[in-house]
Amino acid sequence: MVFYFLCNLVAPPYVMYMGLDKHENEDLIKWSFPEDVWFHVDKLSSAHVYLRLRQGETLDDLPHVVLEDCAQLVKANSIQGNKTNNLDVVYTMSSNLKKTAGMEVGQVGFHKAKEVRSIRVEKRLNEIVNRLNKTKEEKFPNLREELEERDKKEREDQKKVLREQKQKEKEEQHRREEQKELRSYSSLMREENMTTNQDDGNESDEFM
Repeated sequence: MVFYFLCNLVAPPYVMYMGLDKHENEDLIKWSFPEDVWFHVDKLSSAHVYLRLRQGETLDDLPHVVLEDCAQLVKANSIQGNKTNNLDVVYTMSSNLKKTAGMEVGQVGFHKAKEVRSIRVEKRLNEIVNRLNKTKEEKFPNLREELEERDKKEREDQKKVLREQKQKEKEEQHRREEQKELRSYSSLMREENMTTNQDDGNESDEFM
């Protein structure tokens, strides 16, 4: 089971999701999208919350209200963190998560620690948590199929862009060739005019 939430303070809303337990967290780690952002309470046990970025977005594009929603949701779903003030929530792109054979179920590390960011949460804000919980939906998605479908669409989009790019290059090449032929024809006409104006004096309207 996966729980889905909406941050509807912005339009269109951002989608957040998290697993039921540490075993589902394993699936989320494995099948998360490259554009997903992972959130977790720093140094404490908590839910793994994911935020799906929009196409072309980066961490720098995230509005503060969205970050705050994610941080509050993570804190609310940490047994110890929910009762702790002034804690940090860490977040990074899901592609930066590292899983090794010796790790426990649900445990992760990072490929690049410098790409992990944090946000300070002073206290639980019930107005945020309650608002998010009102959008909560329980689903049983096939995470693997969703990722495969996402990757398939990305490949198709890339092929489309490549086809359009090749078509533009072909049209541009054709345009350059036409311009070259036009310049060559204009030059030829000028040479013929010069030859006609410098003939032997015979007046004639005929062209050989």
